[in-house]
Amino acid sequence: MTITPERTDNGIAQERKLVTSIPGPASVALQARKNAAVSGGVGVTLPVYIDRAGGGILIDVDGNSLIDLGSGIAVTTVGNANPYVSANVAEQAAKLTHTCFMVTPYSGYVEVCEALNRLTPGNHEKRSALFNSGAEAVENAVKVARVYTKRTAVVVVEHGYHGRTNLTMGMTAKNMPYKEGFGPFAPEIYRVPASYPYRDRGLSGEEMATIATTRIEKEIGAHNVAAIMIEPVQGEGGFIVPGQGYFAAMAKFAKDNGIVFIADEIQSGFCRTGNWFASEHEGVVPDLITTAKGIAGGMPLAGLTGRAEIMDSVHAGGLGGTYGGNPVACAGALGAIRWMEETDANARAREIEAIMVPRLREIQSAHPTIGEIRGRGAMIAIELVKPGTIEPDAARAAALNKFCHENGVITLTTGTYGNVFRFLPPLTISNELLNEGLDVLAAAFEATA
Repeated sequence: MTITPERTDNGIAQERKLVTSIPGPASVALQARKNAAVSGGVGVTLPVYIDRAGGGILIDVDGNSLIDLGSGIAVTTVGNANPYVSANVAEQAAKLTHTCFMVTPYSGYVEVCEALNRLTPGNHEKRSALFNSGAEAVENAVKVARVYTKRTAVVVVEHGYHGRTNLTMGMTAKNMPYKEGFGPFAPEIYRVPASYPYRDRGLSGEEMATIATTRIEKEIGAHNVAAIMIEPVQGEGGFIVPGQGYFAAMAKFAKDNGIVFIADEIQSGFCRTGNWFASEHEGVVPDLITTAKGIAGGMPLAGLTGRAEIMDSVHAGGLGGTYGGNPVACAGALGAIRWMEETDANARAREIEAIMVPRLREIQSAHPTIGEIRGRGAMIAIELVKPGTIEPDAARAAALNKFCHENGVITLTTGTYGNVFRFLPPLTISNELLNEGLDVLAAAFEATA
């Protein structure tokens, strides 16, 4: 079979089709089994059990075809079962599935690191290391920064999300559901103001950076800080794009004070925002950059890439893990990256933005509960408020989400206040499906008005 960039639908008709209620009887039965077998701590947003997927469609076990506007939270950026990914994975799995790179290495790990070194911002000499999840990449970024600087303090910002392990929970801002009852958390983590233009009462990005850096100087001591970690577009915090100058000012402060500046690009990386990495929109070259989610087309893989002198400061054996950089996951990543390069995935992300933003503005003109439309590329959000105020309206967000789900569109809410709709369509979704999904969203606003 000849694989071309256009063959991304996995043989699935690209149409929304509901043959049962949502969820259908087969999904209801599986959900009952889930409740009997899986920890209650593992929640499910929409209990429809998926059997096949491709392009912009998910097909559940009842035969319903749903429009995917979530990409598994930005994981299947290149589409589900992308043929470049699937072919690489199948070929690699038939050869070997694991040896542990730290015991007997293999070429795929090296090739992924070479690609990361080439694609991440900056022309300086770089090194990379591979892990299993975004949280692992974040933890290892902190380890590297602490070794390199011989300092201990880690600075993060309000509304940030960095993971669910003990260290990364401490770095994450939102309590419920990520942190509630799981403390105490790791020490030496400090939170400073972010730039949230919609809620900053007219303060510019640079002014918010001044507030944040003054806090660092006065309350922590810049000379004690190993790293500042920021998402260039905040994910779980509500797809917050910082005000002009904030990200660059924080990076400059880090450089001026010998602090490692880390961009957490786990959700915003790999062509999601219309550039390979969202840091490029801000003209910032991070010292370290963490990646995961969209890196491998659905395979569990994460990366940490950075300046060679920083990454090489760690002693041999200090980084790694049994499964980190698994050969099958690396094969998936190489397929995903190849597809992104051959199709100009960044252009497709920008095209999705050009379709979505005007459609959302049309809805906003009739429904002032949409306080703001924001985001970049195929990472777009709307913030819902009570009309005439900036008071968050989480209840309306939940009602809209319920309507979309019942009508065959996978949507996701997010945000510190639970009032933000985030849209993360796969880049393989057709314009027709994208517009149909937005039609359902418009109907949801009418139905819940």
